[in-house]
Parts: sequence; structure tokens; C-alpha cells
Amino acid sequence: MVLRKDQLEVQLKDEHQLIATGVLRDDSPLDLTPEFQKLCDACRIGDLKGCQEAIATGANINARDYFDYTPLILASLCGHYEVVRLLLESGALCERDTFQGERCLYNALNNRIRNLLLQYDYSKSTDPLQPLASHITSLLTRDNPKTSDICLTASSEQWNLHKFVLSARSPYFSKKLAANPKTTVGKLASTIPPEAFQIVLHYLYLGEVPSDLGLSNRSFVLEEDVFKGIDEVSKQLEIKSLWEGILSGNDRRLARQRHQDEVTKGRNQLEDWFRNNVLKYKIEVEYSKAHDVKWTRDNGIFADVLLRADEKVVEDSNSGNETPKARDTACLPIGIPIGPSAASRSPSTTRKPRKSMLFPVHRAMLLRSEYFQAMFGSSFQEAQLTEYLQIVNVDCSPAVLEIVLTFLYTEKADIPIEYALDVLFAADMLFIEKLKTKATVVISTIGMGTGGLADRSHREAGHDQEVEVEPINIYDVIHAAWFLKVQRLEEFSARYLAYRLEDYIDEEEFEEMIKESASRIQKRQETDSIELLDDIRYYLSERFRLRFEDSGLEEIMDEDGEIHAEVASVISNAVDALRPGAEPTKVETTPVDPALNPFMNGEIRTLDGDVAGDEFAADAINYQVLLGKIDSLLERLKLDA
Repeated sequence: MVLRKDQLEVQLKDEHQLIATGVLRDDSPLDLTPEFQKLCDACRIGDLKGCQEAIATGANINARDYFDYTPLILASLCGHYEVVRLLLESGALCERDTFQGERCLYNALNNRIRNLLLQYDYSKSTDPLQPLASHITSLLTRDNPKTSDICLTASSEQWNLHKFVLSARSPYFSKKLAANPKTTVGKLASTIPPEAFQIVLHYLYLGEVPSDLGLSNRSFVLEEDVFKGIDEVSKQLEIKSLWEGILSGNDRRLARQRHQDEVTKGRNQLEDWFRNNVLKYKIEVEYSKAHDVKWTRDNGIFADVLLRADEKVVEDSNSGNETPKARDTACLPIGIPIGPSAASRSPSTTRKPRKSMLFPVHRAMLLRSEYFQAMFGSSFQEAQLTEYLQIVNVDCSPAVLEIVLTFLYTEKADIPIEYALDVLFAADMLFIEKLKTKATVVISTIGMGTGGLADRSHREAGHDQEVEVEPINIYDVIHAAWFLKVQRLEEFSARYLAYRLEDYIDEEEFEEMIKESASRIQKRQETDSIELLDDIRYYLSERFRLRFEDSGLEEIMDEDGEIHAEVASVISNAVDALRPGAEPTKVETTPVDPALNPFMNGEIRTLDGDVAGDEFAADAINYQVLLGKIDSLLERLKLDA
């Protein structure tokens, strides 16, 4: 139940007071930067691609503009469901019992959007970093498969930990382990209660600090002693911000805010460590020599497995071009011995030498993928401990594997459109659902700029319309959607084709796609529908219905999105009248002032190349022309749908 206006005003006043005193951080700060304004403008008009680009550049999706609107409120108010979903998936807040959250729910244009907002209520966990934090925390108690490489003990307690986490999160451990990377055991001060160490380690592993310090009635240690121990340990490990989590008390919003800040800080530390170690020391070798690389377990970045990705075979179209020299990886700065030198021989005059990339990584982070969980938790060869690190081949390109690893270590996924399909397949193969969703979002924003898919059916006489070239073949997208069973991509592909049907319907590949869609129905009867074609017809009617609604002429469409029979008859007569040899028909028209009608300055042509009186007439005729082409296609293919 949404709050009343007077209740919202009181709540807003209380929030402003807490924010003004510095107790609570403003979840929706005022942002007047051009980058944020672009995001807001994209949310107003439903520009999905513009929203995706703005979010990728780092715009604060929870900020507010000069009129106190957040991007989520704007998208909800204007009824752009896909934009709302994108914002929520990217971490936009819609928390009930807060001013902005209730305002967003109250202003949602329809129940479909309102239900989506409730589904992503913050109390049901919408923090985009929560999966990463939960995984890091779970490493403290995970026994199988074994991923720890250092054991710390205090009194009768011991903790199996991970050097790379300690090194990334604590300056003290970073210096100590850098000086002696072979350390596998360590003793902690016996004068400090183990409960204090437990709190500190839980904090280092991105866990929430309990307000009661985890003590129970059966505890044999005083709370005061635990506080003293935490103070001493936090100073030694140089993690002073630990106290902020402890002092947040029982205030839910304040505790959540401080935990979010700490998780963000921890993610940034892990990202820096990942880039300065894993990515910095990846090695490129010739494809034929990749299996000869030797990487010892006692290495300076604590890697315990090598992931290998091979480049695709690339034909050299110009034998005169000079091939860049391979990076010399025979001696790495951290003194890690490897196998044969990576220096390449002279390339062939017809083919560039194929390369492989090896990434030194940690099984603890690879376990975020169910694929690697099964691999390392079994008796497979890759799970066995050997003198040198096991090399695990991943069936994708080096660029795609780097995107996958970046996501596993940091929860970030900057996916260029040219790699989106490959990332989609890699994420599906590795069972990383969240990355799969992110790749799907990137693909489904193709052509979705400036408020949606552009209608290019209007052609002015004497002007050739430039056809938009997209970076991904739509037929590849459809096949990927079918193969991977991604409903969101199936819907996008059908809508994309419907809004560009005139460019595709005469292509042989389009015919093959329709036949393939028909064959996907087992034991298909002649009267069964063709799913792809049904979806295209639906979005085709949407395309023209929206055009008519924009013109204030939506009454010509019935409830099913079809043109009324009477109107269709008139249009059919108009189409017949335009055919060669037809008797001229006198049509009563109302004169229109050219100054008020921008389409009178040039002739509007239909898809058949005939001149239409105005844009509305062209729309009506084009709709029938495209439906007719679909019927002709079905007759030609001997399909009934």
C-alpha cells in the first residue's frame, strides 16, 4: 500500500534532517552533470541503447535531476518497461517506505511496471554487488573443493584463508606476503580473543559485521575484550574503516549504507589487484607451444590454475604487411619460470601465426561458475595438484575470456557489441547466468536508440535512404536465441525484423529462417502457427499502430491491432488505383497548408515506389504491402500459418 502525500512529506523531512546532519548518506544526490542529463533524457523517451551507454560510462543511476526525478522514476512514469528493467538490473533503487521508492511506485504508468518494481524491492536484495560479496564471504567456510593456500591460527582456532584476498584487502598482508609469497601458515597473537580475529576476517571477506559481535550467552569472553582486540588488529592490518560497520548499530538503513560502501571499496581493491596481477601477467604464446608453459605453484600472485584461450585462425589478406612482434614473456618481472620462449617465428605469407593467451587465476574466484565448480570438485585431471599449474582450455577467444574473468573477479562487465554474442555463448557454457543476462541486454539494445526502433518505411522522392548497418547479424542473434533458449532475444529479434521488414523480407536467408522456425515445431500440422512469423506480425501491427497513435488516428486499428475492415477496404481500393492501367479515382481531400505540413515539401513514396498523398496514407498502404508480402512468402514456401 503506497503512502499518502502527507506521510511522504513527513518522511522526506526526516530523511533530509538525517542527511543534513551527516548521519545518513543521500541515496539520490542532486546531479546536474551532462552525463547524468543524457541518462535522464534517454529514460524519458525510452532510449534503451542510450541508457545502456550512459550506465556503462559510470552515470549514477540513483541520482536525481533538478526536478527531483531519478532515472527510474522517469522511465516508470513514461511507461518504458525495458528501460525500467535495465535500470533495476543495473542496481537502481526502489525501496518501499522511502520517499523516492514510494514515489516511483505511485507514478508507475501501469501495473506491469509496478509489479516489476515490487519484484526488485531492495528488501528482496537488488544490490548488484551482493553476489560477489556473498561468494567472497562463503570462501571462509567452503571446504570442497579446497582453494585456501594459507592457514592462520590463534589459540585453539584456525582459519583456512586465501593469500590473494588478504593481499588485496589489507596493506599489512600485501607487504608481508609480497616479501615471502611461499608462506602457508601463520600464528596470530595469543593475547587477542579469537572472536576478535573472527570479526576482522569476516570483514576482510566482505561479510557484514554483526552488531552483537556474534557473541552469545555461552561466550567466555567479555564484549570489552573483543572490542579491544578488534581495535588492535585493525590498526595492525591498517583497516580502520572496520569500526564504521561496528558503530552503525541497529539502524537498518545506516548499517546497509555502510556495508554497501565497504563492499564497493572491497570490490575496487579486488579489481585493482586483479588488473595489477592477473591481467598484468597474462602471457601470449604461439598456439603450438601453449601446452609447454610451466608455471610454478610458489608464484608471486598466488595463482593456482592457468586458463587458456586460443585465437581464431585469421587469414592474412596482405602478405606484405608486417606482423607485430610477440611480447617477450620468457622472463616475467615476478620471477615466474615458464617454458619455451614465446618469441614467434617468421609468419607465413598467407596466414598469421595463431596465438594463445594464458591467464594466471585463482580457483576460489572461478568457483563463481558452476562449470568450474564441477571441474575442480571432481576427480578430473584439471582438479589434481601437480608441480606446475594445470592449464585449462576455455573454448572462447582471449578477449572474451578476459571479459568473463573481469566479471568473476569484479562483477563488472563492459561488453563491446562485437563480442556480445561470443560472451553470451561463453557465459552459457560456464553457467554464469548474470553475465549471460548482461550480454543479452547489450545485444537487445541494437537499434534501440532515440526512443526505439526507427521506422524507415517513408521515402521521399529523389532521396535514397541510407540503410543502417548493425554490428551483429540479426540472423545470428535469432539462432543464438533458439539454441540458448533466451526468450528476451527471441522477442527482440522479432521486433527488430518487424521494424525493418522491408529490408529483410525479400532475402533468401529470411525465407530460410521462416522455414527453420516452422520446422522447430515437432509434428507440425499445416494449420499450426510459425512462432517467429507470429511475433513479427504482432510487432508489425505495433509498429504501425504506434504510428497511427502518434498521428491521432489510432481509431483505425481494432483491439487486436488490425486495421478495421472498412478502412482496409478503402486502403485496398487505393492500392488498386495505384496499379498500372487502373482507372483514375477521384478522391475528396481537404487542402492542407504546406507551411503546416512538413511532408508536403517532398513526395512521400510507399514501399512499392508509388507516391502517396501524405505520411498517413503511406503508412496505411505500407502496412498492407508488408502483410501481402508475408502471405506471398508463405504461399511460395507452401506454408500455412
